[in-house]
Amino acid sequence: MNPQLKKSNSNGPLTQEDQQKLINEVRDTINKQKSVEKMKENSPNEFSRYCSDASISRYLRARNWNVKKAVKMFEASLIWRMSYKPEEILWEHVAAEAETGKIYRSSFKDKNGRVVLVMRPRAQNSKSIKSQVKYLVYCMENAILNLLADQEQMIWLIDFHGFNLSNISIKSTKETAYILQEQYPERLGLAILYNPPKFFEPFYKVVKPFLEPKTANKVKFVYSDDPNTKTIMENLFCMDELESAFGGKNEESFDIKKYAEKMKEDDAKRIVLYGKESCSDPCLNPKPNIDHNSANENASDTKSVKEVDEEEMLMETPKTEGA
Repeated sequence: MNPQLKKSNSNGPLTQEDQQKLINEVRDTINKQKSVEKMKENSPNEFSRYCSDASISRYLRARNWNVKKAVKMFEASLIWRMSYKPEEILWEHVAAEAETGKIYRSSFKDKNGRVVLVMRPRAQNSKSIKSQVKYLVYCMENAILNLLADQEQMIWLIDFHGFNLSNISIKSTKETAYILQEQYPERLGLAILYNPPKFFEPFYKVVKPFLEPKTANKVKFVYSDDPNTKTIMENLFCMDELESAFGGKNEESFDIKKYAEKMKEDDAKRIVLYGKESCSDPCLNPKPNIDHNSANENASDTKSVKEVDEEEMLMETPKTEGA
């Protein structure tokens, strides 16, 4: 191994050639690990998909292009998938958790075409952390399935209306952070906390250590009475599509019956796309006959993935009509 390739270049970003060398090195190392032999034997197609350039690149970025750390993280994630089997979770397994609309994939995307997961902590309807995590994993897999070809990240839009002290759970927050950061690295583009109450701020200080610096930097507190809020939301979303709860003009409310049908259709689509061995795919584009709006990201060309500068986008002054 070239020592210079073990971590990112401190003088600037790595070249595409150096990135590819690191990706190949992680893949070669993983292929030699006995811990993933079972997955290679029982689910060779899924193993190949997870060893795509795009997938490995996310783990490397999450570990600042440090090969040793990325390999450790990637191996642990593959072992988790073998045990947890997220690709086998279907709507019927999590429908009860979804009834209140506590987490759902929105019908709208942000201006970059990223999938939006709406979350409402006040709508928590389960005391089982295990069931809550299972539904979160299902939602993550479904969001990934619906990513556009040039996107690999999603937006979390968290509505704190009606949030109270009974909704606070350090254990649940810690489990959520674990799933997001360890099993779905670099999948979160931005998490918008909309109108969190004052008593949430000290709680966030308690749980923030659970978040890696990269993740914490993606968390944005947004308040409806803040003059900058409209600018932030207008930069990110089409206001005609954005739900009214977040300052938009869309008055549509969550309908569990309609949403259940949509999720069942997505479950069927996953099975058609990826076969019986696995009904999820973290990195490949769907076949050409699938609707492009539901397409997944390109696994083989990391250059095709759109990079979004969040800070620039959030603070940019919206253009006036006709400008």
